[in-house]
Amino acid sequence: MSTGEKVAAVAPPRFVALIPLVLAMLSMIGPFSIDTPFPAFPHIRDEFGVTTEQLQLIVTAYLLAFAAMSIFHGPLSDSLGRRPVILGSVAVYAVASMACTFAPTFELLLAGRVLQGLSAGGATIVSRTVIRDMYEGEQAQRLMSRVALIFGLAPAIAPIVGGGLLQIGPWELVFAFQVFLGAVLIIATIVVLPETHPVSARVPLRVGEIVRGLTEVARQPAFHRLAWAGTFGFGAQFLYIGGAAIFVVDLLGLGELDFWVLFVPMIGSMMVGSFISGHTAGLMTQRTLVSLGYTATLVGGVIGVGFAASPLATDLPWAIIGPSLIGLGNGMAYPSIQLMTLDLVPTRRGAVMSCSTFLVLIFNAVAAVALTPYVATSTLGLALAALVITALGSLCWAWHCAATRSRL
Repeated sequence: MSTGEKVAAVAPPRFVALIPLVLAMLSMIGPFSIDTPFPAFPHIRDEFGVTTEQLQLIVTAYLLAFAAMSIFHGPLSDSLGRRPVILGSVAVYAVASMACTFAPTFELLLAGRVLQGLSAGGATIVSRTVIRDMYEGEQAQRLMSRVALIFGLAPAIAPIVGGGLLQIGPWELVFAFQVFLGAVLIIATIVVLPETHPVSARVPLRVGEIVRGLTEVARQPAFHRLAWAGTFGFGAQFLYIGGAAIFVVDLLGLGELDFWVLFVPMIGSMMVGSFISGHTAGLMTQRTLVSLGYTATLVGGVIGVGFAASPLATDLPWAIIGPSLIGLGNGMAYPSIQLMTLDLVPTRRGAVMSCSTFLVLIFNAVAAVALTPYVATSTLGLALAALVITALGSLCWAWHCAATRSRL
């Protein structure tokens, strides 16, 4: 069945044009929920009397919970269908956001963040699986790139939205907005998004079957090469995202409304990379595009270290040129990396995306706890760590190219 026939078979004709937007909104709920509370950190610290290190738990608790549950969202969608998993997870996300809004203690706020993390992956992970269910080849790359472009807006606009909400109300308003976002996504999914995983293609909902699917994915050597290439590539960028409060406020000496200084150029560059990815579909191979992307991330890592080691280390725009080039390279490479990974086990696409996302989240969560607090003592420390991580991603991609060259 062609791409057009697949879409026509499952999607209401009048809503086909809205499907990419809804998928992108579902995909962006994960990163949006990480960054929106950043501007509220000083207010939360003052209200609950916590330290800067404890505030970082607002990010870490969310990421660890997201990672822990992410391994199950995809397999569940392979068994139950895509729509039930998306709708159920977004509904729980809305409830969790409400719990954060009315949390009377810092501990209960963290509990709400854990519940947010456990549920947000259903939208973020399964929405990408839907893309490959419906589209193939160049059209799949274009749509994945388009979704990645809109997805890239989330980290850029999230702290801006958070800062804007603080101008009209208390910090609780940030989480109340997330309740509203969850409600909008539930309605959009019900009205626009079709079920793309037919009953005939589903696997039994049994623990053994879920484990078997995850094991089948984990046994693929190509999965590890591609997944770790994507994990390290995005990990270098997330080093700045997860440490944004330290980088922007402590190192650059800016305020709670100035997170855009980092996020707009870095995420804007990622969006440009996604635009390039979508508009070169069919004009160059995915392998060439990904190689160019990883070259850009390496160049960005080197330039970032160069500026961080100079007297311009905390001056704008020099301090954000390196992170922006890393974002550009990720935007070019990541959509194709995800499509290549999804095609490794076509009957277990949900499990593939869950495993891939699990690696990304675990790495980023561990980095947020064990790496960021130590390297973010200076712009040079951050830049050196980012360079090492981008180099690891490029090595994994080079390994994959070497391992698959004989098949070309």
